[in-house]
Amino acid sequence: MHLPDTARWALTHGLIRLVMRREAARDNPATRRVTDPRVRANPYPHYETLRTDEPFVGGLASKVTVRHDVATEVLRVATMGAATFGGAPGLIRRILAASGTGAARGVFEPPSMVAVDPPYHSRYRKLVTRAFTAKAVTALRERTEQVAVELLDKLTELDVQQPVDLVRHYASQLPTVVICEILGAPTDMRDQFLIWSDAAASHLDPGMSRQQFLAAQKDIDALLDWLRGHFAELRRNPGQDILSDLVNSTDTDGQKLTEVELLATAMLVLAAGLETTVNLIGNGIALLEQYPDQRALLAERPELWPNAVDEMLRVESPVQRISRRALQDTEIAGVALREGEIVVVMLGAANRDPLVFTEPARFDVTRANAGKHLAFSSGIHYCLGAALAKMEGEVGLRALYQRFPDLTLLDEGDRKPTRNLRGFDRLTASLTPAPVR
Repeated sequence: MHLPDTARWALTHGLIRLVMRREAARDNPATRRVTDPRVRANPYPHYETLRTDEPFVGGLASKVTVRHDVATEVLRVATMGAATFGGAPGLIRRILAASGTGAARGVFEPPSMVAVDPPYHSRYRKLVTRAFTAKAVTALRERTEQVAVELLDKLTELDVQQPVDLVRHYASQLPTVVICEILGAPTDMRDQFLIWSDAAASHLDPGMSRQQFLAAQKDIDALLDWLRGHFAELRRNPGQDILSDLVNSTDTDGQKLTEVELLATAMLVLAAGLETTVNLIGNGIALLEQYPDQRALLAERPELWPNAVDEMLRVESPVQRISRRALQDTEIAGVALREGEIVVVMLGAANRDPLVFTEPARFDVTRANAGKHLAFSSGIHYCLGAALAKMEGEVGLRALYQRFPDLTLLDEGDRKPTRNLRGFDRLTASLTPAPVR
């Protein structure tokens, strides 16, 4: 059975839009994060209205937690699994699964690693982990440092007396070139990858309009078509890149990822690895503008940069929420959950839990437990690219402020309109390069 894209939209995002509108009309506070532009711009005061001693608060056909301890348990316990198709009800999940077209056309659709549980997840992760070893990330660090210098040289060539959009010219460019390196693609495809990444990442946002959904699917299908041809080339002529390793590697039983599994994995790498890193760098720039004392401290003590990146991830999580589904009747934090019940983990709120982080709203690059954040999830679905993203954030931000220590943002920038991904579309800055020595 082939399901038209309009029907797929109706069963996923369209249904969510109807529920959100209904609940917004009833003034359900759970809808404000997705329906109120003011809350999307600054969700943190809203999160605090949800914070109580209770493990969960009511959501849209789900339970919601803002507590760090409960979030950690939900993410780590074996009885909670992936929220396939974004946590759609069982009947809709079965319809969507039965209408599969031979390739995952969304990051929350099987066989995407974030949409499956063991034993499938275990097999995928075992194969993919080999490609994201510490050795592979270390090799990419040197290349990332080179790319940062090249991009900063281009910024210097611009008239430094004129405003520069740091998202367009730097925060989006650095991770895009790294993704090209990972995928074994030419760097002149970077603009195309940004378009494809936006389309793939759009599925992380609930309640897309039909027009947005159809446009995103068109771009995703173009990405999948390119990947099929690229896989064939990498089989004939493998390179030294991570995707070549994935295309050609086998596990101990001699199995390789199938074509569909490779497509799902590559699309996930593009959506998660690019979009979130762009947001990390942009959020970091905004925080360092807001806290000049912390910026000065990093200039004096550059060894604090790795911890500063963890603190950025904690204070401004690039992904604000994720969902889990009860695989069986279970109990979390003393609360009974029925099989199939959805729990929404508010990462942005859990990372500001005052029971874990002293003065949680304050940005402190010396915070001893900054690394306890859940920005990359936890448990078996912990982000495989976490070390890579943190490396890119550290290298990119450190190089930017070493080259332009007097960088100044000219306004608050433009936040992305997305509900789940938190980052910037624009950050306009005045650049003053450091004196040449």
